[in-house]
Amino acid sequence: MSMINKEVSEFEVQAYQNNEFKTVKKEDILGNWSVFFFYPADFTFVCPTELEDLANKYEDFKSINCEIYSVSCDSHFVHKAWHDASKTIQKIEYPMLADPTGKLARDFDVMIESDGMAERGSFIVNPEGKIVAYEVTAGNVGRNADELFRRVQASQFVAEHGDQVCPAKWQPGAETLKPSLDLVGLI
Repeated sequence: MSMINKEVSEFEVQAYQNNEFKTVKKEDILGNWSVFFFYPADFTFVCPTELEDLANKYEDFKSINCEIYSVSCDSHFVHKAWHDASKTIQKIEYPMLADPTGKLARDFDVMIESDGMAERGSFIVNPEGKIVAYEVTAGNVGRNADELFRRVQASQFVAEHGDQVCPAKWQPGAETLKPSLDLVGLI
């Protein structure tokens, strides 16, 4: 079943950000673009490479009014311990959401019930709290922050210019496509 246009359910979770714990709720994501970046677990191998890639691109995401939320089924205490122990994770400035009950992972349909962990899922959520793009990859394949950033930009563009679509590899300022009646069934 597609997750496109699914509204994120009400939630309230603990997070670790900037050396402190805080609460993040659904109401905090409304009014801005968001990326929910699920990963299996703290203290693993592929996850820190992805989270560092996002940390290096975080200012770019903030510049387009998009918040990053990394999410695993670890507690906020484990996020802090990982942050304290890893030079790579210390670079992270975005909120690291704790989902020890798996409520968020289940809502985004990435929970691996048998393992108690989340799949690698990236979800772009619009200011109304609806999923507009997502990708779920195998646990042994890392994701790319540059491509995720481009997809957020494309999602923002089509939200603002509803009569246009972005072709493959579209970048801001590049030509878009305007569907004609001949192409309506091909989009």
